[in-house]
Amino acid sequence: MPTVDLNSDLGEGFGRWTLGDDEAMLDLVTSANVACGFHAGDPSTLRRCCAGAVRRGVAIGAQVGYRDLAGFGRRSIAMDPAELADEVVYQIGALDGLARVGGGRVAYVKPHGALYNDAASSPTVARAVAEAVRDYDPTLPLLGLAGSHVLAAAADVGLRTVAEAFADRAYTADGLLVSRSQPGAVLHDADEIAARVVRLITEGVVTAVDGTEVGISADSVCVHGDTDGAVAIARAVRSALDEAGVTVRPFVHGDD
Repeated sequence: MPTVDLNSDLGEGFGRWTLGDDEAMLDLVTSANVACGFHAGDPSTLRRCCAGAVRRGVAIGAQVGYRDLAGFGRRSIAMDPAELADEVVYQIGALDGLARVGGGRVAYVKPHGALYNDAASSPTVARAVAEAVRDYDPTLPLLGLAGSHVLAAAADVGLRTVAEAFADRAYTADGLLVSRSQPGAVLHDADEIAARVVRLITEGVVTAVDGTEVGISADSVCVHGDTDGAVAIARAVRSALDEAGVTVRPFVHGDD
């Protein structure tokens, strides 16, 4: 029977500003990509999110990004690769400390936003991210876009790679994500998204924006926590996977 991990970007509030419903999402996903304070998240928010993940047996991932609170990490920043690597190490360590005081630990790493896209398309950025993860802890898997440069770089430095697909994002014919600046880049119909995910996992195919059938092999599927109706979408996806006989479980456990 097919198996898949269901992940979401969480811990993205800041101070009195709340984004998404972390508690509800933690009841539905098996892995939590927790912000590390650079694109979103303050220490108290991140500590609560990690503690909630530990209570539910949800794997904690460090979602590292550019230092861009105002832009939510969705703006590319040109950086020296060594400096970028240092900032990635810094973020992993910060979240790992907050996770450990709650009885857990960072179990994997996933880039966020513009850093995710840059690492997927740029070998230089991909190498900086991969080397940072390796230098912090070579046993940590790196979660990234299926078929992208970042997974190739991670494999090259000896990391375990985990291929990711997206439930609520549109794809181009070459298997990349449609830019958020384009109409239709983010999907909102829960039933349509759920059916799309089931087909992706059971058949390895997703329909691109131009109608092309794109082959994708994914170990984990992301439902964005900041998308409108995120909880309803995650609930529909989880229910549809269960009904299709797909086992939903984390690709890594916090104590591995």
